[in-house]
Amino acid sequence: MQVVEVGTNARYQNEFIQFPVRLYRADACWIRPLDTDVEEVFDPSRNKRFDHGDCIRYLLLSDKGDTIGRIAAFVDYDIANLDNDQPTGGVGFFECVADEKAAFTLFDAAKAWLQTKGMEAMDGPINFGDRDRWWGLLVDGFEREPNYCMPYTKPYYISFFENYGFQDYFKQFTFGIPTTWARLTEMSQAVKDRAKRIYDNPDYDFRTLDKRDLPAAAEQFRHIYNAAWGAHAGVHEMTAEQAQLLMQKLKPVIDEKIIYFAYYQGEPVAFFVCLPELNQIFKHVNGKLDLIGKLKFLWHTIRKTNRKAFGVVFGVAPAHQGKGLEAAIALRMPHEADHNPNFQYTELEMNWVGDFNPIMVRFVSQLGSTIVKTHVTYRYLFDRTKPFKRCPVIGRKKQ
Repeated sequence: MQVVEVGTNARYQNEFIQFPVRLYRADACWIRPLDTDVEEVFDPSRNKRFDHGDCIRYLLLSDKGDTIGRIAAFVDYDIANLDNDQPTGGVGFFECVADEKAAFTLFDAAKAWLQTKGMEAMDGPINFGDRDRWWGLLVDGFEREPNYCMPYTKPYYISFFENYGFQDYFKQFTFGIPTTWARLTEMSQAVKDRAKRIYDNPDYDFRTLDKRDLPAAAEQFRHIYNAAWGAHAGVHEMTAEQAQLLMQKLKPVIDEKIIYFAYYQGEPVAFFVCLPELNQIFKHVNGKLDLIGKLKFLWHTIRKTNRKAFGVVFGVAPAHQGKGLEAAIALRMPHEADHNPNFQYTELEMNWVGDFNPIMVRFVSQLGSTIVKTHVTYRYLFDRTKPFKRCPVIGRKKQ
């Protein structure tokens, strides 16, 4: 076996994209990511993490020269020490044939590179970017198709990571929930009551997104996001520029009727951003958004073939948490579905609910949803004598 750096080698760059296509050929649920979404991660002109970080990609070749594995390693110096007891880098985009020795060879290469960058631990599989993409190893839910830019991985990868010495740093749950009141049979009555109290309070107002005024929506989103999430471990406050860029990036796929904002006396205090689950369309384009891919995307969009919505992000300003607003805004979609006979979506998946946030886990469960997928973010400490600590639970002081 031979580890080779991808670097600027065009053939290796193509192999980094094509190897998973061959590896998952027989997996009915795997959906090929868009090539451009993967390539963007490793392009310094498109990925701003390169401004304060670095990454490397490797392929693993067999003795015959065939690709049998790949991995990326990366370090973001802005967050390497954030809420960590040691400088921590990351590995991701790991794919490998069913050979533990091959997997360990890839892990060793990534570890060695990270050590040259001053790192003392590595998380994986994660992204050289934000947590909403390419984050975690799938450990449960292999019978369901992956959501857009979320990993679908081989079941045997679990033993690779754990036998190497990676440990469960935190779990990320994906909850599935129907979009009509009639099918929300498991919803807690207490949740319904809390939502009703908010609906009956004239100080609260709910609106969907207006595409005609995206700049204002972006600023309102940023205001709530920073209040709700800015102080959490591993999360940076969002700048005005980042918020505007995010909305512009989402604009082509936004469905106005499934992005909700809540206001208290006219001030934005909560949001629930849902999008059409794009993989339900992108699975038809074979990783290519060329002319044919765009035409297919347009056809499926016009025909409304996608029945699944995707909960992207949820936030409530701290002053309004625990009052029922969480329930009220989360239930806007069933409200819309029951009042609109042409409502497109029959199911919603709510992604990325961390087990380090038990309040949110409990709340989402009370909505009548169930866990349909579980991803694990693992951590490997280079000093094997050092005690391992899981991600701190939100609301508890770090020991």
